[in-house]
Parts: sequence; structure tokens; C-alpha cells
Amino acid sequence: MAPKVLVSDKLSETAVQIFRDRGIEVDFMPEVGKDKEKLAEIIGDYDGLAIRSATKVTPTILEKATKLKVVGRAGIGTDNVDKDAASKHGVIVMNTPFGNMITTAEHAIALMFSVARQIPAADASTQAGKWEKSKFMGTELTAKTLGVIGAGNIGGIVCDRARGLKMKVVAYDPFLSEEHAAKMGVEKVELDELLGRADFITLHVPLTDSTRNILSRENLAKTKKGVRIINCARGGLVDEEALAELIKSGHVAGAAFDVFKEEPATENPLFGLPNVVCTPHLGASTTEAQENVALQVAEQMSDYLLTGAVTNALNMPSVTAEEAKVMGPWIKVAGHLGGFIGQMTDEPINAINILYDGEAATMNLEALNCALIAGIMKSINPEVNMVSAPVIAKDRGIQIATTNQAQSGVFEGYIKVTIATPTRERSIAGTVFSDGKPRFIQIKGINIDAEVGEHMLYTTNEDIPGIIGILGTMLGEHKVNLANFTLGRSTQGGEAIAISYLDEPMKESAVKALKDTGLFRQVKPLHFDVA
Repeated sequence: MAPKVLVSDKLSETAVQIFRDRGIEVDFMPEVGKDKEKLAEIIGDYDGLAIRSATKVTPTILEKATKLKVVGRAGIGTDNVDKDAASKHGVIVMNTPFGNMITTAEHAIALMFSVARQIPAADASTQAGKWEKSKFMGTELTAKTLGVIGAGNIGGIVCDRARGLKMKVVAYDPFLSEEHAAKMGVEKVELDELLGRADFITLHVPLTDSTRNILSRENLAKTKKGVRIINCARGGLVDEEALAELIKSGHVAGAAFDVFKEEPATENPLFGLPNVVCTPHLGASTTEAQENVALQVAEQMSDYLLTGAVTNALNMPSVTAEEAKVMGPWIKVAGHLGGFIGQMTDEPINAINILYDGEAATMNLEALNCALIAGIMKSINPEVNMVSAPVIAKDRGIQIATTNQAQSGVFEGYIKVTIATPTRERSIAGTVFSDGKPRFIQIKGINIDAEVGEHMLYTTNEDIPGIIGILGTMLGEHKVNLANFTLGRSTQGGEAIAISYLDEPMKESAVKALKDTGLFRQVKPLHFDVA
């Protein structure tokens, strides 16, 4: 059955057609985004939801979205999506952070020109019939120092354009290396140095706990007298009241803002001040950008729903289509390893330690972690998936550690997971053979070669003669057909394990009978999704 997507905001017809061309059923209902009651009524029918800013994806909507797998935001901002609630419901949230990079960078440059030459005020004065040529004295950009806070995708484009304007560019970005800064032709500096040197300051960072109020009252006081400040990134990065006071005092020569702490911004401390240019969040508002992000979100959602490729997800590791093909078997074995551990554990888990060896260590470990943790958590909640599992594990206070190493044994690669509970540790390892099928290769330190079947029975016992005969006989007496089995032991006469493959789920009566013999230390029916 083809996946079904609801487009609840205004996306271009070209973007909607992408879904259809990819074989996805799509309903284009742009009016629904503003009608939360109607959205809640119909959302349960859809696997995907494509939105812009009008649709609010709230916990209430997500409760009703029983089939929903992905929300795609055409644009960068996802403030209208409750990402924590989406994660708990196992819904991937995607955005399109690169579709409006050039547009936003160009808007920042345009605002810098506007505030440098007082263009909006001069335009209003001239169109009012005045000719106040001497009133609007501006300043050149050439040879001025531009301080860029955040030299990532958009900030990097601004740096490039500013260098083309013959500006000297200094950048503050904790993630910018000296080598990359040199390639960009900018000087990497600390924030205090940038504040003291820059004639213009432009912000290009997301709003996080570490960047909120980055231009605080204290930091604004450190700026060079006559500085001009541009913000096309996010409201809340600048203390707007403190900035307004510094503009009034003459310390700051001007400001240009496209974003504000409170939006829609119908009033703001900056409004009405001299040489302040304000626009209503137009950073992404070009025909090209709006089309680009719409096309991108349609492609990303289609890729995920059809191939499992994850691109630009905010609550899930990205997995390319190529990775999805190669990693498919490894994601399966990771899930099966987690499933084994989860089904075998009946007490709280304190920690999960995951070892990736050889080929497995070269893959997207975040995605493999998610699959493995989901396998474990499904024993608690069958509705858990790769998105929601890490959230549930975190909520339960489970510590997760990952180690990777070069090939260390006969297998080209393997995954080993060890969990710690208040009373014990339990471990299992698995790999993918050349046939693409997952295998369990070690349980409790005992080597084994076991395929993964839908219905399995795990037993442990002392290594003594006759146990397997007793096991087969008792299963037969309870009408449980034994299709195959795999054995392993630590040493002769030591601990032995058996994995039996069954044609149907294990019967409780058979489990009880095996336990009552006193010969088996553990008797545990297991189920795996091998589809």
C-alpha cells in the first residue's frame, strides 16, 4: 500500500507533483493547517505531513496521528513543531536548512547596505517631498571590519560576499577551525575581540541555550562605538531593550533586524528609533527559496517513506539512501541484538554499552545505536521505534556508551552489546554474513552461530549428556514443532546454551514443563520481526 502524505500548508504544485511522481498518495489541503480541529480529525490517515509555518504540530495532534512517520518542514525554523512530543511518538521531524541559505545571506548583506546608507529613511523622506540630502550621511563598507557571529552555512556565504565587498572579516565560531577559517579568508577570533573590533556585526547562529542573548547588555557594552548590528538569524539572540538604549545614547550607530524575540512583532523597543531598519522575517522570502525548500521537503519525505533514507532530521541521525542500502542488514542485526537483550531482561537497565568492530565501526553509528536501543525498548513498549527509543532510554536514566575498534577477529565486523542491571551484566554479539543475513555469534561469552528466526527458544543448562533429547521430547509432547537448533558451551561440563527454532510461538505449558524438570537454568521464548 502506497504511503499517504498530507500537505497542510501552501507548497508549490511542483512539490506536490514530486510526491505523486514518486508513487506516494498525496492530499493537498493548504487550508487545513490553520484549522487545528480539522487537522486533528484527519491526521490519523497519513504517514507523512508536509508543512510550512501555519500548521502547528502539537502533542494533541500527535496523539491523533497514529500512522504518522514523518513531519517535513519546508524551511529551516521548526518552532511550530513540538519535537520532544514527536520523538516520543516516534515521528521524524525534518527541515530544509539549505534551501534558503543564499536568500538569507543576501538579505543580511542588503540590510547591511540599508543601515550603512540609511536607505529606508532616505526613501521615505524623498517620497514625502523632502530633499534632505545632508541629513542622510552614510558610511562605506569598503575597508570596514565585519564581525560574523556563526560562520556556518549562511554565515559562510556572508563572509564570502563581504570579502567581495573588500571588507575585513573576523569570525567567532567555536566550531570553526583555524585551517577552515584560512580557506575562507577570514580571521578567527574570540567573541570579546570581535565585539571590540567590528564596525558591523551580523549574527548567523541558531537559538540555543548557549547562544540565547549572546549580544547581552554586557556584551553590547563591549562593542566599538559607532557599530551597526544586523540580525537575520533568530529573535532572542540580542537584548533588544539594551540595544535600543545604546542606539539612543549614540554608542550604536544603527541596527537592521529581520527577526525579533516576539513574533509577529507588532511592537518592539527598536521600532521608531533613528537608523533602525526592520523587516518582517523576510530572510527566506524569495521566489527561488520558497520553491527550493518545497521541492527539497518533498524529496526528503519521499526518500524516507520509500527507502528509509533520513535527511536533515532534527530528532534522528541522517542516513543517506546509499547508507540505507548498505546498512540495512546491520540495522537489522542491531535491532535483533537489542531485541534479544530486551526480552531476556526483566529488571531495570542501568547502562547499555555498545562495541562496534571492523566494518561495523565504519558505519553510521548513531543510526545503529538508535536501532539497537529500539530493539531493547520494544520489550517494554512495542510501539517504540528508532526515533522514540533514545528518548525513552534517556527518560529512564539509562547511560549509553559507544566504542569502536579496528577488526579484531575472524569476522569482518560485528556488534556487541552489554547491558548492566542492578544485579548482573548480560552480553550478546552479532554480525552480518555474506548472504546478508544477521547472525548471533556470541551469547554470554559463549561462541555460537545462530540465524535469527521469528519464533525461538533460548535455554541454558549444565553441559551433561541427554539434555537436547529431553528438550526435543518435551517439546513434542506439548505439540511444539522443533524446526532446528543451535548449540554452544563454555567448556566441557560447563555452561551450555541452546537456541531452538520453532514453527509457532512457544506454549506456556511447555515452558512450565521444561522449568519443572530442574535441568534448565533459563527457559525463555523469544520473538523477532524477521520480515
